[in-house]
Amino acid sequence: MKTAIVAPDAPSAVGPYSQGIAVGDLVFCAGQIPLDPVSGALVEGDAAVQTRRVLENVKAVLAGNRMTTANVVKATVFLTDLGDFAAMNGVYAEYFTEPFPARSTIQVAGLPKGANVEIEVIAAR
Repeated sequence: MKTAIVAPDAPSAVGPYSQGIAVGDLVFCAGQIPLDPVSGALVEGDAAVQTRRVLENVKAVLAGNRMTTANVVKATVFLTDLGDFAAMNGVYAEYFTEPFPARSTIQVAGLPKGANVEIEVIAAR
């Protein structure tokens, strides 16, 4: 059985999807972009600033199911410019510890609301 995660400290979904779905011991977190959870506005700034906001949003969704970034087993990072990889990676390293989650990083043509970074994760108990 699947259960929707509704995390008040994360931005509301901007479409017909859940912030996250819990299934057994797994959580599938929807891709998070750098939206301010209070205003819903895109956070302006470079890739490091946007990555920090994205990962704070990820943390909030995970907390909605009593998990932390330590529970993350897989992350997928979407960047509109792979030239931002080092900036994103520097911030990303502040949020995860060994053993690090498996990760894919993909350059995309565009992201919702003009974001430069989006990250989705899968977490396990």
